[in-house]
Amino acid sequence: MTDTTARLLINCPDAPGIVSAVSSFLFSHGANITDLDQHATAPIGGTYFMRLELQTVAMDISREALEAAFEQEVAIRFQMNWQLTYAADRKRVAILVSKHDHAMMELLWRWSRGSLPCDIVAVISNHSDLREAVGGFGVPFHLVPVTAETKALAEATLEEKLVGVDLIVLARYMQILSADFTARWPHRIINIHHSFLPAFVGANPYQQAYDKGVKLIGATAHYVTADLDQGPIIEQDVERVSHRDEVGSLREMGQDVERQVLARAVRWHLEDRVLVHGTKTIVFS
Repeated sequence: MTDTTARLLINCPDAPGIVSAVSSFLFSHGANITDLDQHATAPIGGTYFMRLELQTVAMDISREALEAAFEQEVAIRFQMNWQLTYAADRKRVAILVSKHDHAMMELLWRWSRGSLPCDIVAVISNHSDLREAVGGFGVPFHLVPVTAETKALAEATLEEKLVGVDLIVLARYMQILSADFTARWPHRIINIHHSFLPAFVGANPYQQAYDKGVKLIGATAHYVTADLDQGPIIEQDVERVSHRDEVGSLREMGQDVERQVLARAVRWHLEDRVLVHGTKTIVFS
């Protein structure tokens, strides 16, 4: 992927001719399609989804003119919801974390090596424990303590720190964000949940898993909504366990899964591979 890559995301009522109309329009303006994924929810009368990557080197008009022409010539005709993004416009990401560092460190490590296409502009925590670890990556660290009495003030401070941010990642941030806060960030907050939702919600999931004698543990990355742990799921994975595993080994394996699941979900979001459809997602991974 290069800085000349653009990505077109579409959802609309399914109808014949969509692919032809989109590709013909882009060809007429000098764009070269390099990748295309599509999905329809039903053979007839469903909803259609498309993710398309194109190269913009030989485009004959500006971004603004291309988008205006696409709306008039294609999108209106097919009743499209659509967005066109550009790889050169790197998304600005903030990580929220409490004391557990594994998910945060995975994201910072991948970002520092260029495998997460974004700018991580801040790590914000309600504890100071991870300040030194974050400082090693050259990322600003902000301490925003939270108590039951100061929750509203803390969220107002968070909003100030998040000005200009495109995506918030909750990398084991052990605070419940208010409905008002999450409503201002629709499909722009990703959380990692330390269980294979909807199982073992709430506190101490690995003890719950141990008590039930499970044979699989997992992790779930999802968008955050006002309904706790009920947002559209982006990615999940599991690890097989046995009767020999204790709570500690379950926790260690679970944290490994959390790191991988969250990193994949964040990368897919950054690369515009996730389309939300009601309570579900279409992920062109």
